[in-house]
Amino acid sequence: MALRILSPADAAALLHPHDSLGIPLGPGQPSAFLHALGDRDDWVELTVFGALLVDLYAVFTKPGVRYLSGFFGPAERFLVDSGARVEFVPADFRRFTRIAEQLSPRVVATVATPPDANGFFSLSLHAGATVDAIARAGADPDRVLVVETNPKFPRTRGLLPEYGHRVHLDQIDVVVESDLDPFVLPDVVPGDVDRAIAAHVQPLIPDGATLQTGIGGIPSTVVGLLAHGDGGDYGVHSEMFTTGLMQLHRAGKVSNLAKGQFDGVSITTFAAGTLELYAWLDENQDVAFLPVDVVNSPEVISRNRSMITINGALTVDLNGQVVADTIGGRQFSGIGGHEDFIAPSGLSLHDRSLICMPSTSVVDGVCISRIVPALAEGWIVTTPRHQLDLVVTEHGVAHLRGRTVRERARALAEIADPPFRDELRERAERLG
Repeated sequence: MALRILSPADAAALLHPHDSLGIPLGPGQPSAFLHALGDRDDWVELTVFGALLVDLYAVFTKPGVRYLSGFFGPAERFLVDSGARVEFVPADFRRFTRIAEQLSPRVVATVATPPDANGFFSLSLHAGATVDAIARAGADPDRVLVVETNPKFPRTRGLLPEYGHRVHLDQIDVVVESDLDPFVLPDVVPGDVDRAIAAHVQPLIPDGATLQTGIGGIPSTVVGLLAHGDGGDYGVHSEMFTTGLMQLHRAGKVSNLAKGQFDGVSITTFAAGTLELYAWLDENQDVAFLPVDVVNSPEVISRNRSMITINGALTVDLNGQVVADTIGGRQFSGIGGHEDFIAPSGLSLHDRSLICMPSTSVVDGVCISRIVPALAEGWIVTTPRHQLDLVVTEHGVAHLRGRTVRERARALAEIADPPFRDELRERAERLG
């Protein structure tokens, strides 16, 4: 197919009533094109594979449309509650690459920057799992590659020659022009619990550590403490690049000189944050976007020196089983890189993985413990017990690596909220 520059509506008209479409996770989604798909009512069986929708696209409410999501966000949860055909595909983020290859959607669509002087469109905020799908669709005359160009997205880099993080004009079938604002993830204002957890975490991070941080108030608060602390010479190897990591760079705390691989640059596979972050990333040579099957590979992660990973959880039981993506068996978010970044800890004594969470939650006005004696029937484990290293609440740090079943349970009971500790201590003594 010869390159065509089309309106979003005309590009949407290229899909058949019975068709398949692949889109990136979150910040890589072509919003104008997806909104235009929602103006059609003739779908018979359109199957879309993606993850973490950043808007309520009407196409997913249409009869005849089925959405397979690898990661739920607020939009997916709303659509499910509204009766839309949204189904979760269990997989960690790096396996999305092979799932996209298996599904082989006829149409692949992504957002990108306008082309440079050499005809290259930067994939901007998302490398993720669709880099291979984009290349395959662009090379296959029976498939269609749609690139939505948007000057509001930052031009970011990969690592040449292997990881270009770009697509050339010659590969593209359809260009759609847009000026919609990119998805913004506001800064989370930390609360007292976030600050208490971060204070326990800060001493666990040595100078020269390579950092991975997840999303939310706790990782942001930790990074803020590091930015204003005495330490430094940090490296970054993180699935997600956040506004907090930008602030760590700006504070002069990131050198990326001691990682032992990809030295000199922070490594990520997607970015989400404020408009300030996106402006800072534009043409920034200090951050490289690589495909998720590289960034989230446990083998690659473990080759970083002093790798410290900081992630969250919803619930941990006394065995150390982590529930991070479901609530009572109902899909809430996704697996993402949770297990990928926790698993390498222990391959080196200098690598540590931290699960950080408040000790309690309030459900229907009742305060409940997030450290529980055992998982209830129907609860789904995200990360198994044998991969846990450190669990941190506002009450302290539980060191689990190398300890017996009963010792681990005792340590977890001691960082629970005080009103729940006696019961947890009693249950801990029954284990092992």
